[in-house]
Amino acid sequence: MRFSAFVGAAEKMFYVYILECFCDNKANSFYVGYTHNLQKRVQKHQNRQAKTTKKFDKIKLVYYEACLNKTDARKRENQLKTGFGRGYFKKRVANYLSGVS
Repeated sequence: MRFSAFVGAAEKMFYVYILECFCDNKANSFYVGYTHNLQKRVQKHQNRQAKTTKKFDKIKLVYYEACLNKTDARKRENQLKTGFGRGYFKKRVANYLSGVS
């Protein structure tokens, strides 16, 4: 497929994302979700407008992937919520998790 086929594709993308959630400046957990508008969704989490993460003091986007359709994004979200998916994520961001720049 040619690159020109992807021009404007960002408008049609769905994103799977992982947030690091903090309470009392300690990382508490990771939240996995998907959305059509990544920037707007992360802002909602950070502004405590998302009921799933509003209990946390701080929210930080640490990982995301782009998919060309909603079904693929939902499947990937569910996969990342499994033990295999958590292992994949931890390997993928191992330097971040260990504090290495």
